[in-house]
Amino acid sequence: MPRISEFYGIAIYMYVAREHPPPHFHAVYGEFEASVGLDGVIVAGKLPRRAAALVASWARLHADELAANWAKAMARQPLDTIDPLP
Repeated sequence: MPRISEFYGIAIYMYVAREHPPPHFHAVYGEFEASVGLDGVIVAGKLPRRAAALVASWARLHADELAANWAKAMARQPLDTIDPLP
């Protein structure tokens, strides 16, 4: 699973060959993992409140890049990395 970003101990991943609708990415923070919609809303799993807020902020800042990566994942193309939160 390619890591597309990392910030504040949170790793962001998106699968290439195994992704499925609806559009989402995976956030991992320590022992916590969540599937997150491209709008930043957790759809499965769990993150601590602060990590979830950071992920949501990051997703809002990078909505266009996430959508482009989702399209690439569906086409089984290599994904681009996305800048972390400052």
